[in-house]
Amino acid sequence: MGGNQIDGGIDDERAPIGCGHRHLPWFADTGSSTTVEDEEVVMEPGGLVLDSDQQRAVARLRELLDKHGAPIKRHRGIYLHGRPGRGKTMVMNRFFADIASERKRRYHFHEFFAQLHTAAHEYGSIGKAIDTLLGNARLVCFDEFHVHDIGDAMLIARMLDDLFARRIVLVVTSNYPPEELLPNPLFHDKFLPAIAKIVAHMDLVTLDGPLDYRTRGHAEREFATGRYLLGDAAVTGVVDLPIGARKLRARTIENEALAIDFANICGAPTSAADYVQLAKRFRHWTLCDIPPLRTVPPDWAMRLVNLVDVLYDADIELTVYAQVPLSDLIDGVLGVPDIARAASRLGELAQPAPATTR
Repeated sequence: MGGNQIDGGIDDERAPIGCGHRHLPWFADTGSSTTVEDEEVVMEPGGLVLDSDQQRAVARLRELLDKHGAPIKRHRGIYLHGRPGRGKTMVMNRFFADIASERKRRYHFHEFFAQLHTAAHEYGSIGKAIDTLLGNARLVCFDEFHVHDIGDAMLIARMLDDLFARRIVLVVTSNYPPEELLPNPLFHDKFLPAIAKIVAHMDLVTLDGPLDYRTRGHAEREFATGRYLLGDAAVTGVVDLPIGARKLRARTIENEALAIDFANICGAPTSAADYVQLAKRFRHWTLCDIPPLRTVPPDWAMRLVNLVDVLYDADIELTVYAQVPLSDLIDGVLGVPDIARAASRLGELAQPAPATTR
């Protein structure tokens, strides 16, 4: 299995201004500078506007490549971290697309970890699982790297040990600096050795500019063609949705379209691996009857975060029917990692204009 190699359509985290997908490589010189909303920016050839944090991140990523754009062997990796919507995914993906080598892999971390777990179980070895997933890759990119669960943390620590031992150049994006991975105080100490290895093998680069670019609109993404609507969906019905050896209850299944209630997918013991499999089957999703998330158990809200992550990364059209406006959806939610990222991504969906009073 060769991984998700992005060379054509690019899953940008922020919208380029007047930019087509053909652009000069990252290792070429940048273009002219200007200002946008008091933020000094640089306009790359092709019209892509970079803020100062993105410029610094691009410069650091350039250091991983030689003058021909090929990965430099055994180079230290890059750990890009910052709040949601600051352009981490866009910067990493455009860097990845311009690497002049086939020995590269790019994964959303949810997808990779699900495949790693399955392969490790099948082969009985982390090393053999990584051989299968990454092949002869010299540079690997993980988008949305995170560690929240102690069981996952132990497997991730073994994975990192293997990748660092192979001297694979690793580039990751994350909403968390390394010291905030596995934040649960009951388990955090157990992950400290892995955090120390991340710091020892990777350079930390903050990408945390003042703007959440997802709030400014998005171009050429299927995900953003969906809508965030209030009330109940007109679509009704009950149909079984097989997932592994289990069945969920959906409203409708038609060709590549799925309509399902929030409670039936996020209130059930489903996982990111399940969402990855469903995303391969359905390109159009309708998620119905989402209540204010403070009113549901935290694990339900966490599953919504994971589901939005998977659909966003797979660039699948999502229409949401919720009981409250997006601004109220996560209000009062405590103890759910990455809830702000989910809200930021849902913010890309078209929303009804707020009611005006006369």
